Amino acid sequence: MARSAPASNPNPAGTAQPASLPLRIAAMVYDAVLLFGIAFAAGLALLTTTGWTAPLGSGQRLTLQVVVFVALGMYFCWCWMRSGQTLALKTWGLRLVDTAGGNPSLGRCLGRYALSWTLFLPGLAYIVLLQPSRAGSLAALLISFVLTLLPALFDRDRRLLHDRLSQTRIVRSR
Repeated sequence: MARSAPASNPNPAGTAQPASLPLRIAAMVYDAVLLFGIAFAAGLALLTTTGWTAPLGSGQRLTLQVVVFVALGMYFCWCWMRSGQTLALKTWGLRLVDTAGGNPSLGRCLGRYALSWTLFLPGLAYIVLLQPSRAGSLAALLISFVLTLLPALFDRDRRLLHDRLSQTRIVRSR
C-alpha cells in the first residue's frame, strides 16, 4: 500500500481568518473560569503539602503566587504547543498559530504567556503608585484590560501586544 503525503495545514498563516475581538474576549472569559480551577488546585496542593494556614506570611504569599503563575503558564504552554488550542479556544473555534501557521514552539509559548500579563500592566502600575481602595484596584485592572484591547480593533489580524511581540496570532479554526 502506498504511503500518502502528509496532510498540509488547511489554514496556512497567510490565509487563515483572524479571530474577531468579541470571539477572543469570549474565549478569555471562558479561560478565566477554567483558570480559577487550575489556580485553586495548585494553591490547594501547595497549602496541603506545606501545612500552611491563614494568614500567610509575605514569603508564603509570594511562593503561592509563583506556584499559581507557573501552574497557569504550564496549562497555556502545554495546550498551545500540543494543539494550538486551550479548551476555551477549541470551544469557540479558535486556534493559536505562529507565523508559519503551525503550533508555536515552547519558547514562543513561554514568551507569549509572560507577555500576556501586559494586559494588566497599566492597572497594576496605577495600583502600586496610588494604592487605591479594593474597588478602585479592580476598576483599574478592568480599565487597563479594556484599554489594552483597543489596539486590536485597528490591527489587520486583530493582534494584541503579546501576539505581535511573540509573533503569534489567534485565527478561526473552523
